[in-house]
Amino acid sequence: GPRYSNVGEADAPSGEEWVQNPYLHEGEPPPYTFDFTARISAGMPIDSVTCPTHETEIRFENPALAVMELADTETGGGDRDLILKYRLSGGRIESGLLLYEGEKENFFLLMMQPPQRVNTKQIPSREYVFIVDVSGSMRGFPLEVSKTLLRNLIGGLRPSDRFNVLLFAGGNSLLSERSLPADSENVQQAIQVIDRQRGGGGTELLPALQRALDLPQSEKGISRSFIVVTDGYVRVEKEAFDLIRNSLNEANLFAFGIGSSVNRFLIEGMARAGMGEPFVVTRQGEASSKAEQLREYIHTPVLTDVSVEFDGFSVYDVEPPAIPDVLAQRPVTVFGKWRGRPSGTIRLSGVTGTEPYSARLSVGQHPPDPVNSALRYLWARYRIALLSDYQQVTRDNDLKETITRLGLTYNLLTAYTSFVAIDSRVRRTGDTTTTVKQPLPLPRGVPEAAVGAPAPQMRMARSPGVGAAKPNMFSMMPSAEPDAAPVTPSEDTVSGSRVKAKKRTDRAEETLPPPVELQIRHRADRITVQGDLNRTELKGLLEQHLKELERCIHLVQARGYPVQRGEAILRLEIGADGTVTSAEFLFPGAGRHPALKRCIESLAARWTTSRPGDGNPVTVTYLLEFAPRT
Repeated sequence: GPRYSNVGEADAPSGEEWVQNPYLHEGEPPPYTFDFTARISAGMPIDSVTCPTHETEIRFENPALAVMELADTETGGGDRDLILKYRLSGGRIESGLLLYEGEKENFFLLMMQPPQRVNTKQIPSREYVFIVDVSGSMRGFPLEVSKTLLRNLIGGLRPSDRFNVLLFAGGNSLLSERSLPADSENVQQAIQVIDRQRGGGGTELLPALQRALDLPQSEKGISRSFIVVTDGYVRVEKEAFDLIRNSLNEANLFAFGIGSSVNRFLIEGMARAGMGEPFVVTRQGEASSKAEQLREYIHTPVLTDVSVEFDGFSVYDVEPPAIPDVLAQRPVTVFGKWRGRPSGTIRLSGVTGTEPYSARLSVGQHPPDPVNSALRYLWARYRIALLSDYQQVTRDNDLKETITRLGLTYNLLTAYTSFVAIDSRVRRTGDTTTTVKQPLPLPRGVPEAAVGAPAPQMRMARSPGVGAAKPNMFSMMPSAEPDAAPVTPSEDTVSGSRVKAKKRTDRAEETLPPPVELQIRHRADRITVQGDLNRTELKGLLEQHLKELERCIHLVQARGYPVQRGEAILRLEIGADGTVTSAEFLFPGAGRHPALKRCIESLAARWTTSRPGDGNPVTVTYLLEFAPRT
């Protein structure tokens, strides 16, 4: 995604000049194809594998090994994160060990299940400080998800807890100079403040972090947690890590990344520096579950004084070197290298509540497997990330050499190593060269406000508003359809014979010509349903609305932008209440017709159907065809 910067182009460091790279307009798909393949080796039986972000084909080579490939129709998915989820058999965390035997080094990954959570009455009172990004890049979907997330988090606090809220964009604004009791009045006031935000302006993360970290502690002995909510579209990652590490002391920091393609380097780095956990929310429906997951993590530590002992299994270069307190139901994960024969036992021990805890795992029951070759990269990536964090603090030349050596040895990207593409074909034919700035696509759901916009006033009940954002370095590419409207039919056009649409400018609505030659056909045999909804009913849902979708084609063609024949994909995400929560439309020449894409996705997002039988979200994919009218 784009990065906000308050540094002028002339003063920007050479390593940050990429920030000024141009971006396509909102809604325009990437001008390139995208492919992805994954092999999942879990070390134990896998119950299910899903990809909520892309259309995929998944097959199992054995109970513990699954292969995922993108469907042939999924070629334009480079404008969002690819998220792959798997569930282990039994629906709960299991203990397991993965081994890989290489030519020069052997690697292992250990996952051990923690004990059941302790009685919550033993948990002390806690203080939460919510640091919330309301900048331009958060406008729309990310900010709405943030509101849902915060309503769930703040609304679920215990009366004995205390909390505060700090909103930031080009400036920042604090709910209260001291944290407030989490009573119903204060909670309701905070939720109302958050609900009023609309998003706009720059992203001055560092001043917001500094102000939050400077807040006085409510009382002695209280456990403090900072929760940062942002898409991370800033260029101050390293400075943020240093600030958190040098200021946080005994508090934890939990970072929430909101959006379809968040800055995970920032989100994960802040959490690592703050001894907390990173979370990423990509869809509206995930906000409630992620909020509950955070509450579980913070409220229910299950194991302290944790240690892992290796008896008869020779290991070295183990990461992490120390294990923090285990929170909720997440596995203890340890990885590193081993020598000799894979034998012996591994013991996990600690204290839960006031009682000792111990669990054992036999190494000999988990033979090495070549499919686990990714373990060497996992180990190296973790070691590089750890050393890079220290490098930002100490600027040690020895650390730089170590990081460089790790990058070269394990073929990984670092701050000092790069991937180089070599083209054997000589394309330069003269003495001069032409530099072309290739535009990047905006991540799906990110508004054009992320690429520079004036900041609205931020309303906060107990402190003054925030001024305008500073100028940044971003630029926009011209639209493929410069005069085309977003082309979203008005509410009264579904059953009418004439269609109206709004222009991007403030011109009055105009009546458009009647439909022209192309129509949309439905391939009834090509409906893919992932979830508990009736296929016949979903077929009828589409057929009921086909004429509406055709009008979107007619609108675009009436403006002089011909739509070519060919197949198209309409993918819907249907929530537990039967409403469409998101719609995605892919078709030939989509990059030239962002208005057509927006029109159809806007209409489909209004559809409703029956509630899924199991109460879980459903993904439906339709294969359509643009064809001459017969």
